[in-house]
Amino acid sequence: MASKKLKLDLEDLDYETKFSKHRFQNDEDEEVAGFGYPELETFFAEGLITEVLYEVKSGKEATVYCCRAGSALGVELAAAKIYRHQQHRNFKNDTIYQEGRVILNQRTLRAVKNKTGFGREAHLGMWIGYEFEHLKQLYAAGAAIPKPYRQADSAILMEYLGDARHAAPILHNVELEPEEARPLFEFVMNNIELWLKHNLIHADLSPFNVLYWEGKLRVIDFPQAVDPRFNPNAYDLLERDISNLCRYWSRYGVQADPERIAKNLWRRFQNSQL
Repeated sequence: MASKKLKLDLEDLDYETKFSKHRFQNDEDEEVAGFGYPELETFFAEGLITEVLYEVKSGKEATVYCCRAGSALGVELAAAKIYRHQQHRNFKNDTIYQEGRVILNQRTLRAVKNKTGFGREAHLGMWIGYEFEHLKQLYAAGAAIPKPYRQADSAILMEYLGDARHAAPILHNVELEPEEARPLFEFVMNNIELWLKHNLIHADLSPFNVLYWEGKLRVIDFPQAVDPRFNPNAYDLLERDISNLCRYWSRYGVQADPERIAKNLWRRFQNSQL
């Protein structure tokens, strides 16, 4: 496989400092992993992770960490995504993503609409729950996404892409080889079709939430994904997703009409032909 040319020079980083391990002493004066990460307590307690190795990515909605996995997972590393609390996060106009989602509990519904403290926390909990359920559904369908392991109150543990020193880069920071551009474009378009077949549209797809590792792509960040059967914005979001990726691949000479692709997929979806 041809080597990638990252736009970011990772080799100059001070790994000893950047990827320091986070540990503390317990009452028996034994080393215990995870101090400073109460959101991950469930994962530590269940033996799913043993150490937080380094921060992978920090955004407005969440921070992702590379963790050393416990024997229960059967892998070396895992990714822990910790969502920010309501007062510290800023989802991008999530009203368009919420349309069509049903809250059966009337007290919770009123609290969410009124944006009370309880309502904000309930909203965050549902947002996290949506992502975990979306990941489980799509992974079971064979989609190119990280394998979901476990959900806690404000965190999700999932498959990690990368190694113990650095994470898989986002597609935006990778220069593809000419011979792999078209196959990878078709691969991600096939995944969009697969998601639609299972009643999901990513709704915020771009080269910034597609990971590249060892010649393969994995798509991340699904909390805002919408159900096209119930969300009136679904087609526009689908076309926007496809347009974002077509724009990226056009730099490699891959010519595609996002509107035509979106209309074709939408017609087949509506006619149960996917």
